[in-house]
Amino acid sequence: MTQTLQSGTLTPQGYRPRLIECRLDALMNAFGCVEISGPKWCGKTWTSLSRSMSVTRLDDPAQREAAQMDPMLALIGDEPHLVDEWQEVPEVWDAARRRVDEAGNRRGMLLLTGSSSLSKEMREKVHHSGTGRIARLSMRPMSLFESGDSSGLVSLGSLLAGKPLVPASAHADLADVARWCCRGGWPANLGLSDDAAFETSVQYLRSVLDTNILEEGRSPRTALALMRALAANESQAVTYKTLQRDMTEGESAPDVLTIASYLELFDRLHLTEEIRGWEPPMRAKARVRVKPKRYFCDPSLAAALLGATPDRLLSDMQTLGLLFENLVIRDLLVFLSTFPGIDNRLFYYRDEKGLETDAVIESGGRWAAVEIKLSDTKADKAAENLKALRRKVLSNNVGKNPEPVFLAVVVGRGSLAYKRNDGVLVIPASLLGA
Repeated sequence: MTQTLQSGTLTPQGYRPRLIECRLDALMNAFGCVEISGPKWCGKTWTSLSRSMSVTRLDDPAQREAAQMDPMLALIGDEPHLVDEWQEVPEVWDAARRRVDEAGNRRGMLLLTGSSSLSKEMREKVHHSGTGRIARLSMRPMSLFESGDSSGLVSLGSLLAGKPLVPASAHADLADVARWCCRGGWPANLGLSDDAAFETSVQYLRSVLDTNILEEGRSPRTALALMRALAANESQAVTYKTLQRDMTEGESAPDVLTIASYLELFDRLHLTEEIRGWEPPMRAKARVRVKPKRYFCDPSLAAALLGATPDRLLSDMQTLGLLFENLVIRDLLVFLSTFPGIDNRLFYYRDEKGLETDAVIESGGRWAAVEIKLSDTKADKAAENLKALRRKVLSNNVGKNPEPVFLAVVVGRGSLAYKRNDGVLVIPASLLGA
């Protein structure tokens, strides 16, 4: 039933450490069981194996069948024990909760990994929330720092703590940005040639369409049309009407309820990330009235859907800029996932007068704003935008909102991280880390 290693852990050969490990270790020391959820192929299993002494794989038909007969069978093995793709047998969740209870809430007993959230029907098979027994942790594809494309000399955590930016230098040009967007943050791409790495996102999409979409009883054709519509509107707060228009190609469009159900499915599969609009804390109710943006979990998926290659992107700066925005949003989310606490969140900002900011970070009761630009030659305009947002937030005397802990322009092409005379930071993505 299980694969077991008698000494050490099941760390795969060639495993590269991930930023999320610090949070995983902290949660394993505090809870009996930890669930790691995230996109397929983002490295959940390998990271979990690096902390495990045994494993049950529920994507294996024989092991899945045994767990369906008795979910407790999936939990047998030396501790820490990993149950990979636990959502294949939803009853394993309650079994894990019972196992922790029976062991007197012993810490670090079990790990669960899942590539999709439970559907409504599956949730009906789970009878306990797991509160106090099972901790939840989200994982994403690799950031540039994890893949070795960023030195990480500029720490987001340090900036959010109010520490000054230490100037640093690096070199990245637009050709590098185009490669990053097409290769993506997939661990399996490490060490591969560009041509081989570019195939990963195509195969990822085919796997989703041919397996996950069909298993959900949905149409791969409709799903692919909607994915392409999302890619065509990358990094935009797109409306259902726009998605309908971009899906049709001369045929009748799906209705709004159908589109909404597919978007919900994409979110459950961790294929997309929803980023909501931000208002200063004293006006938080306004957040629900601002249309969310949807980003792909990795920019390489949008690139594959658009048929983009590095060479083509270098002749289409607009598309490259939108994909680069997706990449930076991915990295910011990765970094935030490594911070303790419940209030580490990412938003975007747009007001009724057209003032926009790509990313607003909330962490530890503080906030910061980030503009994302392909080149440091665009820093002046981006800085003016950030300062306008700061003025608007601070002008609300009723809200008494605090100063931003920092304002920054994250750029693709750039060789220096520095603080401008107006206080706005300029940070190349190739220097940014957690």
